[in-house]
Amino acid sequence: MLNSVNKILQSPISEEEITQTSMHRKLKICLLGYRSNPFSGGQGIYIRYLSRALQQAGHSVDVISGQPYPILDEGIRLIKLPSLNLFEEESHIKALKWKHLASFTDFFEWFSMATGGFPEPYTFGRRLKKYFKRYKPDYDIVHDNQSLCYGTLALQKNDIALVTTIHHPITSDLSIALANETNWQMRLLIKRWHSFLGMQKNVVSKLKHIVTVSEVSRRDIADAFKIPTAGLKVVHNGIDTETFKPQPEITRVPYRIMATASADQPLKGLQYLLRAIAELAFTCPDIHLEVLGKLKPAGDTEKLVNELNLRKHLTFTSGVETQEVVNMYARASLVVVPSVYEGFGLPAGEAMSCGVPVISTNGGALPEVVGDCGIIVPVRDPEAIARAIEELINNPDKRSELSKRGRERILKYFSWKVAAHEMVDLYHEVLEKQ
Repeated sequence: MLNSVNKILQSPISEEEITQTSMHRKLKICLLGYRSNPFSGGQGIYIRYLSRALQQAGHSVDVISGQPYPILDEGIRLIKLPSLNLFEEESHIKALKWKHLASFTDFFEWFSMATGGFPEPYTFGRRLKKYFKRYKPDYDIVHDNQSLCYGTLALQKNDIALVTTIHHPITSDLSIALANETNWQMRLLIKRWHSFLGMQKNVVSKLKHIVTVSEVSRRDIADAFKIPTAGLKVVHNGIDTETFKPQPEITRVPYRIMATASADQPLKGLQYLLRAIAELAFTCPDIHLEVLGKLKPAGDTEKLVNELNLRKHLTFTSGVETQEVVNMYARASLVVVPSVYEGFGLPAGEAMSCGVPVISTNGGALPEVVGDCGIIVPVRDPEAIARAIEELINNPDKRSELSKRGRERILKYFSWKVAAHEMVDLYHEVLEKQ
């Protein structure tokens, strides 16, 4: 696997070559995000850094997004398409207002959420279609960030040049969630939540131009949506190496482990890392795991934390600015990425860019990012994670070696400047076919 990955990446484009070959005309680009949380999940991060890199390459960039809204650089216009933002409401039921009854989109969003569905991609598409019909914005290219909704399909049907990023097939999330749940009622709720997949499968089959972020995602998307791999382009995600960089003035905390994981998403594999920490705590009482993520009260993760008696070995941190995330990496002795599947693996890349030694599972595209510059362990294997942590804790020379090699790998193979250059090449290919 690593040999094939290294073969794919063996001829990266240098920044000098990008400068010499960037002769395309400048474009008016619109990026779409149905939700673009800047602090958790990869979608808001993708929007933020791709828009920045495209702007720095001289292109004009607008972002159309639902809530939560992204953080954008100065000069990048944010066009807000407000949703009901029901995730922020204490009660989905009580969130309904009289004015929402006058809008089918608002009422559908409320009703679907109240009955266990996830309507945001669909309702974002309806609001998007209405916006384009009313204002008729003039863009060279519209680039959708995995909303995969009927609204974007409508733009394509109206001869608007459309490119769509699929980070990974959400069918993987559904399969993993069902595999981790035995209660039939919860399984029904999981299926209900993922009912938007029917729309996505329909939309993907009709999209003309799809891009994804790794070779693994390319194969998995083709398999999940029954489309040929030849129709899928790969543009690797970039890492902001100017922000995510070593902080030599910050002292690493011994036995401090860091992980970025949505606590109650089985896909992220946090439960396996927690079991590994519980095992190590018997022989290493100073071990401490700091999770960049939010702990849901009374959720499965909190129940597991209590069952394993891990409270004193565990901290959850959420809603922090990017620089504080970098500082968290700088304080950590090592980072663990326990995911069962990743379409790319930004946390692994960001940690490596910060010069932190990484232990990663072989889930999805993670080996494609980590390569031979970290320790790779099997998915769903707490014992393997524990042994890898133990190995690095007891071997400062290896930690130092992986820190250096990890940073070098990210600088060599992954940057947003390279990603933007490759994306603009794709935009022009699409425009030539319009």
